[in-house]
Amino acid sequence: MSSIEEKKRLVRRLAGDGRGFAEQYGFRVVNNPSHLFQVLYLSVLLGRRGDFRRAVAAADALRANGWDSAARLAGSLHADRVRVLREAGRRGDVDGLADVLGDLARTVVERYRGDLRRLRTEAHQDAARERRLLTDLPGVDDQVVELFLREVQAVWREVAPVADRRALVAARRLGLGRSAADLAGLAGSGESERLSWLVGALARVDLEKRYAELTR
Repeated sequence: MSSIEEKKRLVRRLAGDGRGFAEQYGFRVVNNPSHLFQVLYLSVLLGRRGDFRRAVAAADALRANGWDSAARLAGSLHADRVRVLREAGRRGDVDGLADVLGDLARTVVERYRGDLRRLRTEAHQDAARERRLLTDLPGVDDQVVELFLREVQAVWREVAPVADRRALVAARRLGLGRSAADLAGLAGSGESERLSWLVGALARVDLEKRYAELTR
């Protein structure tokens, strides 16, 4: 794009509906224990190989089965998790994934009483410490952290700016910049919520290969 005005028009178009990636698929980004944990297990599922739609479907199935908090998922049976994941279309090592999700839930309960806001408090709202504590959780690597923080930067403002690999690929192809800082500049100073909407929309553009409709 040749001008800042054109870039800002595209940003308004992408972020205009006021929802990030998770909220587009029905996972609210709210700073409370259950919603934060749902975004975390959605991020774990998205971080694995395979069609992102199956990852979203699996996360939705976990929630629909009543496992909408760390405590409830921690209390589930391995066999039930396997069944729900398979019914949602998961492929590959479903047994291993069921183990990871169970371990993740139990660890969040044991360390943070099921509330990821306690992790944030333990880190003193320091973004680098929050990242380290998150990667100490089962099934959470650097990629999963990026996906989680991409969403929760809307409410954990200290972690911004965050843009995952998919969002940055789309940003480069659309001429919006090459870094999270570039996107933050377009979203507006201090607008971590708007930035989360923008990077979530960009990630969807890349995953859904919707470039043509945005460059007409």
